[in-house]
Amino acid sequence: MRTSRRMDNLAPYLFVEINKKIAAKKALGEEIINFSIGDPDIPTPENVINKICQSANDPSNHRYPETFGLPELRQAIANWYKKRFNIILDPANEILPLQGSKEGIAHMALCFIDPGDVVLVPDPSYPVYTGGTVLAGGEVYYMPLLQKNRFLPDLGVIPEDILRKTKILWINYPNNPTGAVAEIDFFNRVVEFARKYELLVCHDGPYSEVAFDDYKPVSFLQAEGAKDVGVEFHSLSKSYNMTGWRIGMVVGNAEAVQALNTVKSNLDSGIPQAIQYAAIEALNNSQEAIDKHNAIYQRRRDLVIEVLNDIGVEAKPPKAGLYIWAKVPEGYTSIEFTNDLLDNLGIVVTPGTGYGAHGEGYVRLSLTIPDANLVKGLSRLSAWKNDKDKFKAKVRK
Repeated sequence: MRTSRRMDNLAPYLFVEINKKIAAKKALGEEIINFSIGDPDIPTPENVINKICQSANDPSNHRYPETFGLPELRQAIANWYKKRFNIILDPANEILPLQGSKEGIAHMALCFIDPGDVVLVPDPSYPVYTGGTVLAGGEVYYMPLLQKNRFLPDLGVIPEDILRKTKILWINYPNNPTGAVAEIDFFNRVVEFARKYELLVCHDGPYSEVAFDDYKPVSFLQAEGAKDVGVEFHSLSKSYNMTGWRIGMVVGNAEAVQALNTVKSNLDSGIPQAIQYAAIEALNNSQEAIDKHNAIYQRRRDLVIEVLNDIGVEAKPPKAGLYIWAKVPEGYTSIEFTNDLLDNLGIVVTPGTGYGAHGEGYVRLSLTIPDANLVKGLSRLSAWKNDKDKFKAKVRK
């Protein structure tokens, strides 16, 4: 059996490989503390669960849904965007519900990319931007995200010959994995850049509701003219702890939204309607659960930052998002430090290189870890500082 040539360029999804190593350790009876995956440990709000159960008992929701989603859901998304960002969206043409934003992100390249077309992808970044491009037969041009630039891409250094072949620009703020944020002036520059080079901007914004210290992230669509050149992907996964229910949305430019709907209608049959009604419940009603889980994440953030800095691992508290982007100690690569923590402490972090070459020198820790495990993991990290000589790893010079 021979797979397609595109499979040769498609790396295994990062967390699949991490999970294999974790499983092997657990099979040996080792207790693992996992800081690697951004999957909220806090339950979905009770009112949302009640709506799922109620809707599941309605036989009308047992049949095929429509790819374009319930009109009531599209209206709820429009209302939420108006209330949260003061953005007006047409529910009929500028909103498309998704089976989690990941599938929409992966399929977007199928709408616009032909072999030889280029997609601008941040480095480091969420691996699906690259995966979707590769599956569509496109070429990736990586934009370095550097600390000196506040982890924003320098659009001015991209070669003109690359830009002449470019169709899509991916951006993502609050950012995964760096935790960086972007303000409206950056998004305004992105709109101008997209107009100049006739690009589609795809902004991935699922962390806009996970923010700390009274900070409120902005939406790309708040930039003047943003809907003329781009779309924004969003998700209920992080906002309402609904990763397992798989529901998100893409909003913005009507042509791009309709193109994705055409692709999706050939690939899936839409989101189960019981889950759509649960999403309506989440979007339309009290947002108190968001404030509560942000308070939990902020407390965890502060604890992690304190311990990391104490053991000599440089990390700054992010304003938003679920992740700590930490520099590895001097003498280590990202992989070496990751392996040291896993092999000697039973702690799993994600090596920065899993998100791209410019992730070298960093590891990512997620805040979606139950408090008991968090305390235990931080205690083990403190031991790394105090008892380095007991561990097998040697600092590389």
